[in-house]
Amino acid sequence: MNNITTEEVTRLPETINFPAEEEKVLSYWQTEKVFENCLRQSKGKPRYTFYDGPPFATGLPHYGHILAGTVKDIVTRYAHQQGYHVERRFGWDCHGLPVEYEIDKTLNIRGPEDVARMGIKAYNNECRKIVMRYANEWEQIIGRMGRWIDFKNDYKTLYPWYMESIWWVFKQLYVKGMVYQGVKVMPYSTACTTALSNFESGQNYKEVTDPAVFVSFPLVGDKDGAALVGWTTTPWTLPSNLACCVHPELGYARVKEVKTGKVYVLMECRLDALFKGPEHYEILERFPGAALAGKRYEPLFDYFRKYEDVAFRVLTDTYVTEESGTGVVHQAPYFGEDDYRVCLANGVIKRDQEIICPVDASGKFVEPVKDFAGQYVKDADKAIIKLLKEKDRLVLASQVKHNYPFCWRSDTPLIYKAVPSWFVRVEHMNKQLLSCSSQTYWVPEYVKEKRFGNWLREARDWAISRNRYWGTPIPLWISPDGKEIVCIGSIDELERLSGVRVTDLHRENIDHIEIPSAVPGNPPLRRITEVFDCWFESGSMPFAQNHYPFENPTEFMNNFPADFIAEGIDQTRGWFYTLLVISTALFNKAPFKNLNVTGLVLAADGQKMSKRKKNYPDPMEVVHKYGADALRLYLINSPVVRAENLRFKEEGVRDIIKDVFLPWFNAFRFLFQNVDRFAKEDGVVYRYDPVRHAEKRSTNVMDVWIISFKESLLKFVTEEMKAYRLYTVVPRLTRFIDQLTNWYVRMNRKRIKGEYGVDDCYHALDTLYDVLLAMVKMMAPFTPYLTEFMFQRLRMLSKDTLDGSVHYQMMPASNPRYINVEIERAVA
Repeated sequence: MNNITTEEVTRLPETINFPAEEEKVLSYWQTEKVFENCLRQSKGKPRYTFYDGPPFATGLPHYGHILAGTVKDIVTRYAHQQGYHVERRFGWDCHGLPVEYEIDKTLNIRGPEDVARMGIKAYNNECRKIVMRYANEWEQIIGRMGRWIDFKNDYKTLYPWYMESIWWVFKQLYVKGMVYQGVKVMPYSTACTTALSNFESGQNYKEVTDPAVFVSFPLVGDKDGAALVGWTTTPWTLPSNLACCVHPELGYARVKEVKTGKVYVLMECRLDALFKGPEHYEILERFPGAALAGKRYEPLFDYFRKYEDVAFRVLTDTYVTEESGTGVVHQAPYFGEDDYRVCLANGVIKRDQEIICPVDASGKFVEPVKDFAGQYVKDADKAIIKLLKEKDRLVLASQVKHNYPFCWRSDTPLIYKAVPSWFVRVEHMNKQLLSCSSQTYWVPEYVKEKRFGNWLREARDWAISRNRYWGTPIPLWISPDGKEIVCIGSIDELERLSGVRVTDLHRENIDHIEIPSAVPGNPPLRRITEVFDCWFESGSMPFAQNHYPFENPTEFMNNFPADFIAEGIDQTRGWFYTLLVISTALFNKAPFKNLNVTGLVLAADGQKMSKRKKNYPDPMEVVHKYGADALRLYLINSPVVRAENLRFKEEGVRDIIKDVFLPWFNAFRFLFQNVDRFAKEDGVVYRYDPVRHAEKRSTNVMDVWIISFKESLLKFVTEEMKAYRLYTVVPRLTRFIDQLTNWYVRMNRKRIKGEYGVDDCYHALDTLYDVLLAMVKMMAPFTPYLTEFMFQRLRMLSKDTLDGSVHYQMMPASNPRYINVEIERAVA
């Protein structure tokens, strides 16, 4: 900003338009390529490695992105100030549900048949068109927020070299015996027609009201004509009922309903769930659940009577609880994880049999459930309840309010459904995962120990395959009989085995490629149709963004693991988890050393921010009104950097201007006013001389105090930033601004104005200048715009040449010689 005139320096206006000044600073950074110069300046210095978690560009950045981006920006700017070379590459998540769901909505695609008619090539081309829909807006918004990150040297999960590294990662897992195919009951999105991993399903719970029905299962040959009473909140699973389960050790009762004379069997402590009071029933007999084991009952429907030899009997398992229902749990083995486990253990189903799942990919009933064929399962609840009533199998229909998982992408209810899938073994690694996690440092620590630690202890095998189109294809080629499998780990290996050279790895380019069988006369191997879960791609980014191991493997390993990552608390079950699983499996080490976890930014009323409800101000409107620095400081000086929730209030941003920036600016302006007065009234052209200041130390107690306070603050900032505790640094910095403006400047006005002579005026001006210069260097990572504005003017008052930007300056080290704890305590 070499175009600042002397007039502008000496005659600072009384008021300042912070957003307008930020625009000028941004223009200066862009024109002078200040970020690029910083990277050139630090080339050859020790590396500080940072991984940026990739967002999708199918939507605009929200406050969560801005918050995490600000944390990342502060830490990486500070690392540069400490003498490190900090590469900052932006990354983009390009594949998977977020993109496909948009295309399915736009083109009215209802299921796999529609894609088949359209063709995978055409479908993927549509996906490719929207992948970077908002990329320009992202770049503008992130740039305007003052975040420095390299968009030109980015990584995208759709780059062929990125996808090739994904293949390499998968092959390592395959060679280690960590990949298998199996059937598992999984959370399933009917809107996106794909299964989700267990951590994806935990990302979007909502409180909903669902039907809760009590259903009778008449016991075959019972002397009283008694019926078990089961309870479910998913009536749509009842057509697939194959068994009932009770707790073997807990107490059950045979009771007669006074009004009807009907005899029911259920858990004794759950009688209140069915009857309004003890006067409505008579207990005929008490017994443990084990007494019911093996008893047969009449099926609810005839759809699956062909399994009668093994099905429609009572099983026992300790997962049955006393907390809800009747203690009799209806079992639809292909629609519930515990149902599947219990029915498999008791021989109701076999691992390798056909899946009994009369629901298609879109969540609609199919044959043999003819009564509800074509109906979406949730919509069929009412019709099922009606039919049960007609069959005299409905004991009671009610409703229940409970938390239920919704698809994180389509915002539609998930169902649980058996899906053939490819898995990565994780359960055997629990101890390794916990051990690798223990080598990492988290802020705040409790998130690692509790939320993340608990998740790792319960870690399940990871379903990594998706029956979708726009993603990295899983590189498994299999013979028609399934006995011969080849896993491909690179483009070269594919060419070597198939004779076909490809440059792009998307499905339309490789699905047709065959690999000859190793057995003479056998048919060739074809690729399985599935693609990778996009979380597998983002979890592999440390390797894939560097095209490891195909390029610069030594350089990569020298800088692995990363020094730092930061994202929101929702990533404890997302990116943090997948990063750790893949890195532990490959190298038995964590992929990062330090991690900052941020909380959620909510609307002012404590609700989730919603575009539909318009319950929050647009981030860019806030920036245009108050400036990016004010928004940055508001977010960083809040509970959200301690992984707690923040209720966003626009007046909080306004208060940063009022309580922090204006007093700071006024102290800064006061210095320049008095430099101007010094020249006009005393004929002294003031220039700050660090040598003069060091040799002629002021003994004035206020000067000694504020300099001591500054040196103590430098020491504190260095210690706390080393520990990544941003939430302790900002309050101390803002307190220092308060002490400087409300105490030092106020009590030294006469000295600064020269009322006690030229020498004392020098002491006061030198002290104020020294403190303000240290202040802009300290605050530069936090408020990059305002500190640049001030530095460009402060450097014109320096005898020593201070070149370029404040962001070229290193963080000053604390000088213990000038720390006087007693004076600090006395003045405080």
